[in-house]
Amino acid sequence: MSEAGGLDPLAETEDQAALRQLAREVANREVGPRASQGDESGEVPSEAIKALAAADLFRVTIGEEWGGLGYGDAEASIVLEEVARFDVSTAICCQLAFNGPARGIEHLGGPALKERWLMAVADGDAIVSIGITEPDAGSAVQEMRASLRPDGPGHWRLNGYKNYSTLGHAASAILVWCRWPGGDGAKGIGAVVVPMDRDGVSVTGKHRSMGIHAATEAEIAFDSVDIVEDDVLLAGDPGTTESFKVLLSHLNHERCGNAAMCIGAAQGALEHSVRYMNDRVVGGRTLGQLQGLQWKLADMAVALEGARLLLGRAVRLAGPGGTPPALETAMAKTAANLAAKLVDNPQDIVPVRTAGHRSTLAGRSTSGHRSGWSGGLPA
Repeated sequence: MSEAGGLDPLAETEDQAALRQLAREVANREVGPRASQGDESGEVPSEAIKALAAADLFRVTIGEEWGGLGYGDAEASIVLEEVARFDVSTAICCQLAFNGPARGIEHLGGPALKERWLMAVADGDAIVSIGITEPDAGSAVQEMRASLRPDGPGHWRLNGYKNYSTLGHAASAILVWCRWPGGDGAKGIGAVVVPMDRDGVSVTGKHRSMGIHAATEAEIAFDSVDIVEDDVLLAGDPGTTESFKVLLSHLNHERCGNAAMCIGAAQGALEHSVRYMNDRVVGGRTLGQLQGLQWKLADMAVALEGARLLLGRAVRLAGPGGTPPALETAMAKTAANLAAKLVDNPQDIVPVRTAGHRSTLAGRSTSGHRSGWSGGLPA
């Protein structure tokens, strides 16, 4: 068999390869052994978070000025993939630090917000959740009811209700999308960062999802919460949709992180499947010797590698300090979620061959893989 003689256009740098190796070692040692317990108990993976923070793996995308490493989306996707190979719940904690509110605070926030939250996130001492979705405004974000009303110069009162706030029940603060006075529809939507211990903020419920039990979503109520200038991430202009567009574009970081976690979870499940098929003996032969099952693994590997390549392109197109482009990000996220679903449910495979492929695989290939994941992730 001939060896590749050219250059891989998506090859990792030495620093990136070292980061991947570090993330894999720490995740294997500290995250994997705790994944099953967290999935069963639903408790936040605090010990895994401490271990990752001790290895400086919560500092990846935070700027050096704030105690971070100053890396970008490519490096964030590397760490998220490696952590998600062992436990998606723990990877979601990293996702919030890399691509969620902390990224928005650094790019869009004022000095007070940065000073208060970035170092705490980098040290692994604070989780900042995000509140966008509402019961009556899911994907139609512009229909949100959370809003501010004036309460004197530089002061507002926040009223609203957010559900599906990831780890909101364990967060120190929450980044809330809300409408500024006088706004309507997408006009006037901006964002504020609210400490969870502020008067009027309450956790009213916690979801129990089909998977990812240790990083589930919470429901948060805001009852006349005092908001001051230093809490404002991005003010909404009631006459334009510009702030709303900026907030939406920032979600491309999270979408790439979503893709990375799907790839990591699927990679871990595929590796488990290969080990199981090489160990399980039926009728004097291992399952890995059955050609029909080899085809299944091949289809999984092709879909997974295709998603990885699409993600690699999207995060590299962001450039230093930039945001991944919308089209390439959407393609990567779609491919990664489909690949993850395919690995978890091999009966859904659409063969890459044109004829003669009629094999079946009873049960899930991921049996025994304790990722806390059940095919696809929320944005």
